[in-house]
Amino acid sequence: MMDDATRTQLMFQAQKKSTGAAYVLWFFLGGFGAHRFYLGQTGTAVAQLLLLLFGWIPLGLGWLVLGVWWLIDAFLIPGIIEREDMATIQRLGGMPATRGPAYRDQVRPAQRDY
Repeated sequence: MMDDATRTQLMFQAQKKSTGAAYVLWFFLGGFGAHRFYLGQTGTAVAQLLLLLFGWIPLGLGWLVLGVWWLIDAFLIPGIIEREDMATIQRLGGMPATRGPAYRDQVRPAQRDY
């Protein structure tokens, strides 16, 4: 039988986000907001999709904004993935929500061999 720590680890591995998948979605379907849908950023994904669909209305300025946003997302993806993975860990009960004194008490310092 599997202990709780192993079960939690396996559940996290099944739910964590892939950086490679996020970048493939960003590159090929970024205008549709596919990478943001994948990363759980539904609100901004819908905003990107709407800019793609209706960006031509204000003389194409929406498409310009979307293009700049698309480029910026290339740098934001790793941070979004880290936050989503940390939220998954918290949801699975593997770590406290904050890094206050309770967190320091639960984390063992690395052992050093001198």
